[in-house]
Amino acid sequence: MPINTLATATLFQNTLDKVAIQDAVTGWMDANAGQVLYNGGAEVKIPKMSVQGMGDYDRDEGYAQGGVTLEYETRKMTQDRGRKFQIDPMDINENNFVTTAAAVMGEFQRMYVVPEIDAYRLSKIASETIAAKVAGMVSYGYTPGTTGTSALRKVKEGIKAVRDMGYNGPLVIHATSDFILELELELAGKITAVTFSKGGINTQVPAIDEVPIISTPENRMYTAITVYDGKTAGQEQGGYVKGTSALNMNFVVLPRTTPIAVTKQDIMRIFDPTINQKLNAWQMDYRRFHDLWVLDNKLNSIYLSIKDAQPTSTENGSDDKGGSV
Repeated sequence: MPINTLATATLFQNTLDKVAIQDAVTGWMDANAGQVLYNGGAEVKIPKMSVQGMGDYDRDEGYAQGGVTLEYETRKMTQDRGRKFQIDPMDINENNFVTTAAAVMGEFQRMYVVPEIDAYRLSKIASETIAAKVAGMVSYGYTPGTTGTSALRKVKEGIKAVRDMGYNGPLVIHATSDFILELELELAGKITAVTFSKGGINTQVPAIDEVPIISTPENRMYTAITVYDGKTAGQEQGGYVKGTSALNMNFVVLPRTTPIAVTKQDIMRIFDPTINQKLNAWQMDYRRFHDLWVLDNKLNSIYLSIKDAQPTSTENGSDDKGGSV
């Protein structure tokens, strides 16, 4: 019996979208996309609101008139990525195609798609925070475990810096395993844990001052990345690498509402061997749009701890556009 490729593609698309959010360490950022207007394609509209402060109440005239401004900024998802996979029908039959295809796409997404989305988001947050040059919100030159230093003090300074900027709501910390290890050693097993929700799944994560700390692989904690196009000589393997001028981050502290992240999988296409015009093979086309934005009025809400010394050049990461090239 022939496989219903349309139904299979839809099933894959829905499942892969859900898994992408659950597997990504930055998957919690997608929750903020609920305020974004998206009508297909690469453009989104992000609401930006501003209000005036309080005024005196007058017993004769009443309240001072206040103003509310709500405008939508049109942004474009710059990351348009994809791959084509082909499976020879001699290796599988119609009955186990779904199982084989699910294994291929699941491994592809776990090994390449999710890490790249995480690395891009964190690098863009970092590069824009550095470019904003908000006093006291970026620190350089701290290596976890260095004699005479305290990881606990460093992270508390980061939390304090964000709080001093007026952000009193829930915060999130992304940190490398080396930094978390130093925290655990300092606290000697006394580090607290909180429940953190991401993509409908609740997990227990370590916390400082009730701020959850998300363990993040070091190869996703760069201030800039370079993405490979998958076809140019030397870039055939695709994926991403550390940007040529990128720095290594220890941790980043930010409000849960600051980053607005969107990831959309385009209609997944599956062609069976009788339809595929190029080869006698099953073909699967995977395409994903994604991007992240921090509104201008929230760039002062992010604190970065960077492992490397501060560059002498002001062009830190300037050869990497928007967190990636």
